[in-house]
Amino acid sequence: MEINAPQLPLPFTKVTTFGRTRAMSELPKAYEPQAVEKNWYAAWLENQCFSADPSSEKEGYSIVIPPPNVTGILHLGHVLNNTIQDILARRARQEGKEVLWLPGTDHAGIATQTKVEKQLREEEGKTRRDVGREAFLERVWDWKDKHGGIIIQQLKRLGCSCDWDRERFTMDEDYSDQVSEVFSKLFNDGLIYRGKRMVNWCPVSLTALSDEEVISKPQQSKLYFMKYELVDAPGEYMEISTTRPETLMGDVAVAVNPNDERYTALIGKKVRRPFPAAEIPIIADDHVDVEFGTGALKITPAHDKADFEIGLRHDLEIIDTLHADGTINCPDCPDLDGLDRFVARKKAAQKLEDLGLLIKVEEYENNVGYSERADVPIEPRISMQWFLKYPATEETAEAVAKGDIQYRPARWAKTHANWMDNIQDWCISRQLWWGHQIPVWYRKEKSEALLAAESLDVADMQADDIYVGAEPPSDPENWVRDEDVMDTWFSSWLWPFATMSEEEQKKFYPTTDLVTGPDIIFFWVARMIMAGFYFKQEIPFKNVFFTSIIRDNQGRKMSKQLGNSPDPLDLMDEYGADGLRFGLLRTAPVGADVRFDEALVAEGRNFANKLYNACRFRQMSGVDAVSSDLLSDISGLRPYHIDIARKVDQLAVNQEKAYAEYKFNEVGQQLYDFLWSEFCDKFLEAVKGDLRDSASPEARETTIAVFDAVMSRYLQLLHPYMPHITEELSARMGYVSKGEFLIQKALPSNALVSGQEDAAVQAEAIYATAGRMRNLKAEYNVGARKDVKFIIIKATDWLAAEADVLGLLAGGEIEILDSYDAPKGTPAAVTDVGEVYLPLEGLIDVEAEKSRLDKEIAKVEIEVKKCDGKLSNSAFVDKAPAELVDREKARREEWSQKLSQLQEMRSAL
Repeated sequence: MEINAPQLPLPFTKVTTFGRTRAMSELPKAYEPQAVEKNWYAAWLENQCFSADPSSEKEGYSIVIPPPNVTGILHLGHVLNNTIQDILARRARQEGKEVLWLPGTDHAGIATQTKVEKQLREEEGKTRRDVGREAFLERVWDWKDKHGGIIIQQLKRLGCSCDWDRERFTMDEDYSDQVSEVFSKLFNDGLIYRGKRMVNWCPVSLTALSDEEVISKPQQSKLYFMKYELVDAPGEYMEISTTRPETLMGDVAVAVNPNDERYTALIGKKVRRPFPAAEIPIIADDHVDVEFGTGALKITPAHDKADFEIGLRHDLEIIDTLHADGTINCPDCPDLDGLDRFVARKKAAQKLEDLGLLIKVEEYENNVGYSERADVPIEPRISMQWFLKYPATEETAEAVAKGDIQYRPARWAKTHANWMDNIQDWCISRQLWWGHQIPVWYRKEKSEALLAAESLDVADMQADDIYVGAEPPSDPENWVRDEDVMDTWFSSWLWPFATMSEEEQKKFYPTTDLVTGPDIIFFWVARMIMAGFYFKQEIPFKNVFFTSIIRDNQGRKMSKQLGNSPDPLDLMDEYGADGLRFGLLRTAPVGADVRFDEALVAEGRNFANKLYNACRFRQMSGVDAVSSDLLSDISGLRPYHIDIARKVDQLAVNQEKAYAEYKFNEVGQQLYDFLWSEFCDKFLEAVKGDLRDSASPEARETTIAVFDAVMSRYLQLLHPYMPHITEELSARMGYVSKGEFLIQKALPSNALVSGQEDAAVQAEAIYATAGRMRNLKAEYNVGARKDVKFIIIKATDWLAAEADVLGLLAGGEIEILDSYDAPKGTPAAVTDVGEVYLPLEGLIDVEAEKSRLDKEIAKVEIEVKKCDGKLSNSAFVDKAPAELVDREKARREEWSQKLSQLQEMRSAL
């Protein structure tokens, strides 16, 4: 295959690197990430660098993307999640695996339909029922084609290496066919049934919701205390408390706890419901909490799940006082009928007060269920719906408990187990038009009766009255199709295998990793495991990595309302995609939420600039080099060469371990520390002399060879985190051959050097000694002086050969002597290379230095006295929190040490 990489501008120089001829092109003065990232991503796509080959003999590696809503746009949660997936995919390619990262989007039934219905109202003044199902769905598809999938382009901007030719959509025709086939199988297996049950109802989206689609939010509500008159004792009342007086019209009983002595004598009697007037019984039920409110609970079976269960136990009437849209349905109370539920709440409370039945109103904090999509309080509602008895529950629980599927962090396995222990049948039908329509048809002449039936189970139907199948009946004119669609999650629980062809499944299923949020363990992860076992008889993935919640630097969850959630596209425009990726991943510890600070993304950009400038420095210092991929001939290498080669070898080992433990922030920190601390701050500073014009050609050539050998490997290790800049630098520095991409280059299996511990020890001794010598200079305010001379006695036998580098690093001349009679007050330090002295003669004004130190000592003495004052105060020591006292003791120790150092320096002068 012909490779079409971005055209690199001249001038360029031919270099022989690692045994092959490559082109090195000059790096521009400044790194411009936007242009570089755009060019390289286009080149990867053009050359099909992300494409998976099911016929490959390589080991398969696969991830399916958690499909974002087709309505979605990129947020920081997506950035974190998809960057981790991209890192795993790119790393797997480097390990020589055949990688499939399969992308796609979810049709997002409620969210998408809501958007199109809003557009229909605003532009045409119509509802979906005005235009009809077929015409409405045409509008949805038009909207999807025009607006949907924006997030896919944004993921490409982030650098995601998905196999875009295999992009899937949950409403694709073949995917939809599989959804219908799965429904039919489960129905025929007796696991799907239709029945009238209490469900979560969204009065805005006008559809049922599963428990997992309801978000519990703490609310400041009101608790209304009212009284119902006893029927057989006029003038006597029973006190009742409720948060929902607007449902009073549906009250069919008052329940008390049978063990509550306050009400024992009233059980079996009746009270008078004020409106519409009715006599209702007082019943006893263990469910009633004697501590809540008055201990007497009004029972409204149509509007509360607990009341519904009590109603079933006591065979109570069910009175539905709410329409589907949340307005009041009570013609017998014309002043309430048709009102919004929250308006009716105030009106009902006022009616009670007017009747003298409202005792008091108290503020009350309770948890209220909100529709996840519409963000309005849901209503418990009796409704005819389709339900699924979950399949393969035992296998699903065991797979996680035994570790066949690894949850990371492991604590989420407990959450999974708890949900599996308390699992309830899944309400899978939704009263929408956008989605996978239930593949059930009713015989036309019996459809009204079947649709009105209290339940519908495969066991109690006549085969010729109902038809269930992926294909419509052969005589559709004689049948009426069920209007409902399936819950969006009913299609996405098939995602790992329904997205792949049989050939692809043979190579890539089960998938290797899944990266997702812990908030959808129930929605998606556990259900996918069930589907894997039930339909494929095996697990769908081997590892599940749960990402963290991203919070702002004050610990608050990101939200539009708070205005604390930056647009990732803006961040990429300013800092580059690589800068955003690297900055975010370095702050994403396993098992903990991420504190986002834009300064971290700026650090990511600065890191990219540091890397870029290091490579420019190498180019400006000489571009001709003869390097070896394996530095087997170490005779010409100095300790700093060997040390940095050993460290990049160790970095590769450390990276492998961190990847195996899914410690992505640790991987990022290792990469950061190596470049900044080891390569730039130590190695490059140590070898600067080799790159000067005065250096010998041999020294220059050797250092450049080591630079290239180490940097080429480092860029490979960094590539999964910062793919664009590493591809750019590898190409421009000549580290990849013509027709080769870094993304496709396997990690080397050999070490650059082996052994050579002595040389590494020498290098570390030089670096540590240079640091101590710079500290001596700083202590005496001569840090900027270059005319400093250091005298070293009792030197190691190898120091003479490295004195030039030590002087370069320390910023002074090195003189090695057998002995030295140091004048009193000469700063000194004992180091790994010998005793170091810093003669001060001619460097400082002694009297001025004495004066400076005296002032510093006076300031520090004040701080010590402050600490002593607090610690000698028994009121503080005995009454203050222990951590505050310990902190004060630590401050006292710190100031005392500083005082001792200053006094020693002053005494020396």
